[in-house]
Amino acid sequence: MSRPRGLRAWSLAGEAWFWLAVAGVVLRTRPFAAATRLAAWPIRSVAPRDPPATMTGADVRWAVLAAARRTPHRTACFHRALAAQIMLRRRQIASRLYYGARSDGSQGVSAHVWVKLGTQTIVGGDGAERFAVLAVFPPDGQERSGE
Repeated sequence: MSRPRGLRAWSLAGEAWFWLAVAGVVLRTRPFAAATRLAAWPIRSVAPRDPPATMTGADVRWAVLAAARRTPHRTACFHRALAAQIMLRRRQIASRLYYGARSDGSQGVSAHVWVKLGTQTIVGGDGAERFAVLAVFPPDGQERSGE
């Protein structure tokens, strides 16, 4: 996987680190509905700061994973997926965040969260096929758009 270079790489990693921190605070202190509102971040009609033509899912994947390795706190799949989802949607890139669960037998139920851009999995793809999708954000047919 190629990665962004120079100032752009530092900028993307810094943004990812910020959104990982926001995700951590939201997931620890707010109801689940607050996280779902972030996951369905509206795609605005104004020109994006970083046009989709120059921003790829691979760039966001690199930034989120690089920042996650350097955070002082543990980042789970939900943190990484929420950060990637926000970064993509802020740039008018219509990604989807998937929330899934599976039974782990005697250990109970486990959950997993991942982000896809079309058919490309941006983060959380490892093992995602083993989870039943419970929710998608934004929900199909309910794409939110801002002014």
